[in-house]
Amino acid sequence: MTASRPIHSRKGVFAVVLGNAVEFFDFGVYATFAVLIGQVFFPSDNPFASLMASVITFGVGFVVRPLGAILIGAWADRVGRKPAMLLTMVLMALGTGGIAVLPGYEQIGIAAPILLVLTRLLQGLAWGGEAGPATTYILEAAPLHKRGTYACWQVVAQGLAAVAAGLIGYGLTLWLTPEQLLAWGWRLPFLLGLAILPIGLYIRRGLVDTHVGEARGTGAVLGEVLATQRRPLLLGLLILSGSTITQYFLNYMTTFALVELKLPAGIAMLATLVMGAAMAVCSILGGVLSDRYGRRIVLILPRLLLLVLLYPALELITQAPGSGTFLLTLAVLSGLHGMSGAALIVLLVESFPQRVRATGFSLVYAVGVAAFGGTAQIVVTWLIGATGDRMAPAAYLLLANLVCLGAAWFAAETCPGRQPAERSAA
Repeated sequence: MTASRPIHSRKGVFAVVLGNAVEFFDFGVYATFAVLIGQVFFPSDNPFASLMASVITFGVGFVVRPLGAILIGAWADRVGRKPAMLLTMVLMALGTGGIAVLPGYEQIGIAAPILLVLTRLLQGLAWGGEAGPATTYILEAAPLHKRGTYACWQVVAQGLAAVAAGLIGYGLTLWLTPEQLLAWGWRLPFLLGLAILPIGLYIRRGLVDTHVGEARGTGAVLGEVLATQRRPLLLGLLILSGSTITQYFLNYMTTFALVELKLPAGIAMLATLVMGAAMAVCSILGGVLSDRYGRRIVLILPRLLLLVLLYPALELITQAPGSGTFLLTLAVLSGLHGMSGAALIVLLVESFPQRVRATGFSLVYAVGVAAFGGTAQIVVTWLIGATGDRMAPAAYLLLANLVCLGAAWFAAETCPGRQPAERSAA
């Protein structure tokens, strides 16, 4: 017999969001410093080869996310959300600490990139298990009529993490020489993330759990999801495809600004800050609107406008790559993405009944992000390198967002009061 505890705790939500933000921060920092990490761990006479190796290693962290989703997500449905979220923070601390102190290729040779891949795998396992329990906890801790307003903070956490990564990156480019930044400066944000993780762990220890599950095995939980939740699983993956490809393309804009647009390093670091700020603010708006008007319409309309603006926006920044134009364009695209993403997250979580909610959403999120997000920067980098055309990723982004919109159109509305009676308040 499962039990729900509707605690309506803002303190609990804050504890979860803080942990989310720290974990997103670690991923964002890697994306922000991908060029430098490539030079440290994958030195090459060919800058493109070095960068490609770095973004492939970034993608490796996504490979084990589905494993984390299955093991830790099912555990959260069996024993509760809180134990699962404590475990993921410990795993993330180990991965982040590894990257912070790992010697480069010049010091230990081929062992350096191998160990870097192992730390990324550990981080991927942690985040694969974090997304489901953390997001379901926030939703279950919320009043029924404010689920969107609460759960959107999972997306806001991503934006705030990007703001922090951008601020630190921008500050480091001002305070350090390029040589210092390459030698040791890029490690400082990872050390900061490592220092904050114990705070999040301490706060999470005081959480009141929102779910007490049944004494059943991981296989039983996973089997129930695969047998009874095929439609939300499939539609969730398709919806998430366009969203996650767009997200990781936006994360890639720091590298894009440096390598393709030849903008100053400071402006490139500001890209991460601008993207995160726009996404955070508009995610809050999207969450509030999704409680008022429903999940589907707030998911679809901003995503549709993003689809319309995407090609001309990319053409504008590649043809006239000024700092102001680049940052303003990035802010608009990130804002639309954040607004849509807030409703998207809430809809995906609510699509699963509570007894298997963490496992179901974890699978959708981890598999979707691994398949589409983990490969997005690799595909974008390869497309530009293979064609020599900075506009090459546009078709890929347009197709992904069309798939997202198509799947969202067929998804069931999950907002309480706007859904069929038989789907009420699961």
